[in-house]
Amino acid sequence: MQKLRLKVYICSPYRDNPEKNRQKALKYCRKAFEEGYLPIAPHVYFPQFLDETTEREQGLEMALQLLLECQEIWVFGPEITEGMKREIELAKKFNIPIKCFCFKKVEQVKEILKGSVVQDAQE
Repeated sequence: MQKLRLKVYICSPYRDNPEKNRQKALKYCRKAFEEGYLPIAPHVYFPQFLDETTEREQGLEMALQLLLECQEIWVFGPEITEGMKREIELAKKFNIPIKCFCFKKVEQVKEILKGSVVQDAQE
């Protein structure tokens, strides 16, 4: 068996444009995989069996449970949605390291990382 991969939670927009954002999330998962991580992206998986209009809250609650099993959270911009804010706040509460990608404004990254364990920003 190969070395176990660290689990990284993929945090990125979804609701405003589900299909486009799903495709982006798949690319982010591929990036994590290629860097040796095991990507966890509930917003790619859960819409396969949950109804976004009536079961969104249950999906977010399950996603937050998965986040607690991850060693890092990777936040992809350029904007932060309400759902993403919940994920980021939980990561901070449980000292899960945060990495930020695809943000155009440094101020956004600083706000996200404020009070977090690891302050890391990437292109």
